[in-house]
Amino acid sequence: MSKWRCFVVLTVFCLSLLSFPRRGAFAGDDWLPIDPADLKMTSEPKAPGAPAIFLYRQVDRKDLGRTNSESNYVRIKILTEEGRKYANVEIPYRRSKVAVSSLKARTIHPDGTIVNFDGKTYDQVVVKARGTKIFAKTFTMPDVQVGSIIEYRYYYDFEDGYVFDSQWIISDELFTKKANFSLVPYDRIEVRWSWPSGLPKGTEPPKLDPSRVVRMTAQDIPAFEIEDYMPPPNELKYRVDFVYNESGFEDNPDKYWRSYGKKTNGKIESFVGKRGAMEQAVSGIAAPGDSQEVKLRKIYARCQQLRNLSYETRKTEQEAKRDWKENQNVEDVWKNGYGHGYQITWLFLGLARAAGFEAYPVMLSQRSEYFFNPGRMNSAELNSNAVLIKLDGKNQFFDPGGALTPYGLLPWQECGVRGRKLDRDGGEWVETELLPSSVSKIQRKATLKLGDDGTLQGKVTVTYTGLEALSKRREERNEDETARKKFLEEQLKEYIPAAAEVELTNQPEWDASTPTLVAEFDLKVEGWVSAAGHRAILPVGLFSVAEKHTFEHSNRVQPVYFAYYYTKEDDIGIELPVGWQVSTVPPAEDKDAKAAQYILKVENTKNSVHIARSLRSDLLMLPKENYPALRQFFGVVRTCDDEQIVLQPGTATSAN
Repeated sequence: MSKWRCFVVLTVFCLSLLSFPRRGAFAGDDWLPIDPADLKMTSEPKAPGAPAIFLYRQVDRKDLGRTNSESNYVRIKILTEEGRKYANVEIPYRRSKVAVSSLKARTIHPDGTIVNFDGKTYDQVVVKARGTKIFAKTFTMPDVQVGSIIEYRYYYDFEDGYVFDSQWIISDELFTKKANFSLVPYDRIEVRWSWPSGLPKGTEPPKLDPSRVVRMTAQDIPAFEIEDYMPPPNELKYRVDFVYNESGFEDNPDKYWRSYGKKTNGKIESFVGKRGAMEQAVSGIAAPGDSQEVKLRKIYARCQQLRNLSYETRKTEQEAKRDWKENQNVEDVWKNGYGHGYQITWLFLGLARAAGFEAYPVMLSQRSEYFFNPGRMNSAELNSNAVLIKLDGKNQFFDPGGALTPYGLLPWQECGVRGRKLDRDGGEWVETELLPSSVSKIQRKATLKLGDDGTLQGKVTVTYTGLEALSKRREERNEDETARKKFLEEQLKEYIPAAAEVELTNQPEWDASTPTLVAEFDLKVEGWVSAAGHRAILPVGLFSVAEKHTFEHSNRVQPVYFAYYYTKEDDIGIELPVGWQVSTVPPAEDKDAKAAQYILKVENTKNSVHIARSLRSDLLMLPKENYPALRQFFGVVRTCDDEQIVLQPGTATSAN
């Protein structure tokens, strides 16, 4: 859940209660009957070559206010040997708000033999993001063979009194023959539903039946194809979104957002409105003679020093109560020395105003899960917060509640997105900037020596800058030094297209909000140079693995989407053994495609070679129709990275 989501999530009863209702098995403990034709099935004409298909899926959700639950029923036909992987089942859930219960599973062989699941289930972490662990209940279906049918069913039991917006995810990675969906909405609050990405062909829109249950049936749902560098799957999949609103819904988007802005601004001002306490706090942070820029930097840095609860390993409610109490306003945040991310950002707002800055609260959308569309009139999509400050005549955005975010930077999910700048009149739309590729870099500088046996050895310094540094710090924020060391060493190994020995030799500043993260290594790559008759071949692309398989497929189904603009720069110096000479170097290359550029230059210097390589990407979103041109560009990158330097070994030595 986002740092601001907890402020706007709809609650009906006290959320301090955290008890999950106990459930037995499904009604009568009966499974749905199996069609004999499904047992004999060997392929699906509407999904040729599919390793498996969903014969049936069913999702039944009940938002009853006090006890809310969702039952799920899944039936899969295994069609090929590859399809047997679907015997390994993962049921994702958020442990803090949801429990998985009443799990039943079984395997049915083509001859009708039934093998019930009676094994163990395991809880595993499958995603860690923004301080939240996403768990999965995992288990393996018994005795699954090609031709088998596997089916399982389970309940999601939600926290008491927890009513929130939900979705029917209609698309899945496998073709679905038939799927049924239902929702019993909470009857005290108005709910609205929409299908922003459309519905499968021939599917009737969901309807509220006389028993006040929303229902929908879909058939022959195409498999959803996952590709590298694609927009958020949730934005592309067929889905139905359900949104609750206590005060009903407005048909006019402008009126809807103005009403939202007024209400949300009132809540924020109530939380921030401790002017005296903030002025006193500012007097201890900044000196009277500080410039406005220096003053704001000091306030930002001080806010980031507070304990950020949103980025800690999630605790149980009982643990949290023992460890901290909930803040009611910015004065509490300041005095207690901790807060959730959104609270720290609002503290920054209060301190900035007390220091004399013109500052506004901003609710932002994040583009990591979907692309914001105000026409959907779903305020839950504004799920992050920031502060807009007028500085030197320009609008600047700040998010100190985003842990480890450097001053003047926003996390990539908040760059290039729309947001609502709030005031008492409801506010107005604003848009954050996309950071240029020069801000987010990976710079690899290597000073190496080549041995007579073809071994490359020496020092490598990798400098991550901007969003590259922030993403690494965020990913490893809750790990110990041993895990962080291994992480960086594995990162460097992954760049190199050969087995390498890597040892981190410095202590990077993991817990700092500085623009750079610097890692220094000892590197050894045996056999990097290979013999070719009386000559030796030295590959150019020492750090080229990331691009070797980028966009190599000829066909593309989804649009191409990059998280942010970036640059990669390699500066490699290689000292040759005594007596060795350079015979030929590859020609220089400068492939400038405007929104992307690749440069390679190899120089023969005295007793050494120097390789300079850079790759710049100012690409964000490309329709699949432009994929051939993008693929051609990265084809040039791969070709140049595969270039070789021809060496002449000394008369007394030769390369292996």
